[in-house]
Formats: sequence, structure tokens, C-alpha cells
Amino acid sequence: MENKNIQINLLIQQVLQSDSMAYIPGYISSDVDIEFRILDRAYQDTGKYYARLKTAIQQNKCGDCVDVNEQINILERAPEVSLEFLKNVMSELSVTETGNYDPNNYYGFMIANSIMTEKPGFSRTDGYMVSLNLLQNGNQELMFDGPLFEKPLVINSSALSTLLDSDTSMVVETPDIDASMSELLVQSQLFSPDMVGENGKLSAGAKISEEFAIKFNGELDYEIIDIGGGKGRNVLRYDMDKIEKKLNPFINAEVAGMLSAEQEAIAAWNVYLSKGTSVEEDAQMVQNANAAESSWIYETDLPLRQDKKERFAYKYKEYFINNYLKQFLTNKLPSVEEDAAVFDLEEARKAKADKFMEANQQN
Repeated sequence: MENKNIQINLLIQQVLQSDSMAYIPGYISSDVDIEFRILDRAYQDTGKYYARLKTAIQQNKCGDCVDVNEQINILERAPEVSLEFLKNVMSELSVTETGNYDPNNYYGFMIANSIMTEKPGFSRTDGYMVSLNLLQNGNQELMFDGPLFEKPLVINSSALSTLLDSDTSMVVETPDIDASMSELLVQSQLFSPDMVGENGKLSAGAKISEEFAIKFNGELDYEIIDIGGGKGRNVLRYDMDKIEKKLNPFINAEVAGMLSAEQEAIAAWNVYLSKGTSVEEDAQMVQNANAAESSWIYETDLPLRQDKKERFAYKYKEYFINNYLKQFLTNKLPSVEEDAAVFDLEEARKAKADKFMEANQQN
């Protein structure tokens, strides 16, 4: 059975990105009400309540008035609490609009963001509502409701604050794999310093140092490739064992950092790692390849078991090598100009075979 979060999140994404609402018959002429008046409705009766409390104190009708004074303090602080609460909610919900958003997040967050940002199809006219409720204990709650919700989404100000204060998110943001893996390439020490530009990124012509290339009897052992017309060229062959030995400490450190925030690790797994698709491939897909049967589910897979952490580390390394490192391993010409020249393919293959036989006879 298809994950409902994926189904609804992707449906909303596709509808909004396609601009299809503009072509629905009658929509452009409809009287759309997007005025939710969240604060006006929340505070419409607080003035009268505040006045009654003040009157009770002035007329000595509340005993020691401890509870009344507490309610007055709560009301006086309420507008500041509301503004901070709404700012935090909007910041969290805005994650649903990021390009690498994990559709395994609860679909209600994308609906709520569509309501708050006045997206077409999510107005009061369409049956949606958002209300801010002031609670007696000083906390506040935001309630979202409408046709796509199975039940109202309720966000409590105090609960949200405790999450944010502990560096936990209500809506999980997917890590920027492209940025972290590009930086990992630079940190790996596989490239000489002159291959790194002033911006801290690898230059366009960056090439892995030839110290990691395979050698035979002390000389670079090239692979001969057929370029057509009976011609060939030498390309470097790299020692992957040596490269991986160099890479492992850097990759392990990066994985440890990602697993220290398990929410985000699950997002990275779902969006990138589980199927190994590249950033470019994901951008071209209507449905992300990883947001399906191989997804990890936030509600049931947190905290991550050790076997999942090990699987994450394995797939992270595999993804890095296939999507970032491999381009620097394939068809790279030697730095020696003579060795990089085009040559007759058959003659070169025969010369290489003769050289190999000669070396074996000497040994």
C-alpha cells in the first residue's frame, strides 16, 4: 500500500508546480476568501476579559487575586508569544518548499504551509481554516483543518519551543548532500592544493594526484582506450584500495556528523541514498526515486537501529564514490604530454603486451 504522506505531498507539489489551478474552469472568476484573520479572531474577546479581571482587582472581588494577576500577566504577554509562535511555525513549514524536501514528512505540514502562504486551492472558500487559540496556562495552539486533513493538525506553542530548543525539527529538512560531498572531495587530500580555487572548490580541470594511480615496475600503468579510427590514448588507472584508505577517515567523520541528527539522516536516506540517484536525476523526476518502498519512516524508525546506521554509512560512501568521485577516476589523461598523445591502437597494445612479458621473464 502506498505511503499516504508520499501520495499527498507529491500530489500537492505537482499541482502547485504545474500552475494547473489557473486552468480550472471558473477558478479565475471565483470569489476566493484568503482572509483567515488569525490574530483578529484570537484576540477578539480578550479586551473584555482583561477589563473584567482588572475590575475584579479594583473592587476587591478576587480574594488574594493571585490567580487573577496571573491571568492578567498571561494576557499581557500573549501578543509577544503569538508573534514568536507564528514566526516559528512559518519557519518550520517553509521547509516543505525546499527543492529536496522528503515527502515522507507528515503531509499535513505541506497543507498547513499552503494555507499560510495563500496557495491557490487552500483558501477559506475551498474549506480550509486556521485558528489561533489562547490557552489559560499561557500556551497557545494553532489548529489547521480542511478537506485533505483526516483530523485537524494542532501545533502547541510550548511543545514546538521544546523541540526547537533541543535542536529538533517539527518538519525535517533534508541535508544539502551536494554541498557536503563537494566539500568532502576538497578535504579528502586526493587532490593537490593547486587544484583548489580561491572559493574553496575544486577547479574545472581538477584531477586526482597521480600518487594514487596504479604503477607497474615503478612506472604509471595506463589503460589503453579505443578512440576510433584505429587510434588509442592512455588514461590513468587508479588504485581504489589506496584511494579508499585515504578517504575512509573523512567519510567516517562526515557520516558520524550526519547520524548525530537522526531526523536529517533519515531524510538524506529517503531522498538520496537508498536508491543512489544523483542530485541531477532527482531534480528531473516527478516522484523522487527514493520516496517509496525503500523509505525509512520517521515515526517507526527513530531512533535508528545499529544495522540501519551501518547501512547508512555503506550507502553514503557508495553514493559519494558513484556520484562525486567517479568523474575524477574516468578517462583521465596522464600529465606527461608524450604519454597523453594519440597513437596507433594495435601497435600500443602489442608494445604493452611485450613489456608485460619481458617484465615477467625478468622476475
